[in-house]
Amino acid sequence: MIVFRYLSREVLTTLSAVSAVLLVIIMSGRFIKYLAQAASGALDPGVLFQIMGYRLPGFLQLILPLGLFLGILLAYGRLYLESEMTVLSATGMSPRRLLAMTLAPATLVALLVAWLSLSLAPAGVTRVQQILNQQDALTEFDTLEPGRFQSLRDGTRVTYTETLSEDRVRLGGVFISERKEATDSKKEPQISLLVADKGRQEMRPDGSRYLILDKGYRYDGLPGQANYRVIQYDTYGVMLPKPDVSEDITAREAMPTSALWGSSEKADRAELQWRLSLPLLVFIVTLLAVPLAKVNPRQGRFLKLLPAILLYMAYLTLLIAVRGALEKGRMHVGMWWVHGLFLLIGLAIFYWEPLKHWRARRRDTLEAAQ
Repeated sequence: MIVFRYLSREVLTTLSAVSAVLLVIIMSGRFIKYLAQAASGALDPGVLFQIMGYRLPGFLQLILPLGLFLGILLAYGRLYLESEMTVLSATGMSPRRLLAMTLAPATLVALLVAWLSLSLAPAGVTRVQQILNQQDALTEFDTLEPGRFQSLRDGTRVTYTETLSEDRVRLGGVFISERKEATDSKKEPQISLLVADKGRQEMRPDGSRYLILDKGYRYDGLPGQANYRVIQYDTYGVMLPKPDVSEDITAREAMPTSALWGSSEKADRAELQWRLSLPLLVFIVTLLAVPLAKVNPRQGRFLKLLPAILLYMAYLTLLIAVRGALEKGRMHVGMWWVHGLFLLIGLAIFYWEPLKHWRARRRDTLEAAQ
């Protein structure tokens, strides 16, 4: 029991450290992407951390199996390097018993991955899509920041305001540049510039919004030409487009697992198999990691690390490729043959050393008999 607790603690500690590093790297890249959208005005900065929080289960369901795989390699590699595994082997620790002890923390990780994959990750994707739908319903003035040029999502309008009231109704020092697409009569796109000392938003009883500009100018013309039309106005009204509010959740990753069970669509069945594959992945990579963690103290603990990582990448890449083929109807076998293939590879690696010793003893026995 003492050895079991020691080995489990080593594996889980290394798993936590590796997973934390991987999580920071992956979330940093995704956070930069959302931050760029917030800087361009496509997202409200206040919802960035909400989105990252709801995306966390989706990140962890992929990070934890890799973290466990690397955790076993690094933890057991250190024990082999410091000859602790040699001492345990001398006291009766067989490879099978070591694998059995390692499967205990692996089972905890598999249960956590199953919970994330089957429940939390789809719910998180649903919440993220709801937040993004709400963001799509915002007008450009709902995300406008004073002192910053903001481009709309389609890139046809650039808006700037020097000041903005707390209720986001009154603007000061307004600049709006809008590009109009070319027509049959006008072969080149036109530019329309609006400049005003101040402006305000007005909501009409029918729900329509208007931007009212006071004391400004409008410039219309073609870029590169001097024949611009200049209009001076005291009051100028612009109707703001109504936001298209959508409550539909169309991503297949957001579908509840219970809905996938009863679906006959190929893409839904592929998604279900993918969610079930992640917990199964934990047990198979454990079988692969235990024999691959055995190193010679003279060779160093990182000798087998690169081949082991390449083997894991091949496993995960093949799963993703089969998932894509199932979604497109190019394959009808399912993902289970991939798990079976790497299960056989794991068994071959696990029994390779005992088989070599058995063949050597048998050869020595035959030579002695002769």
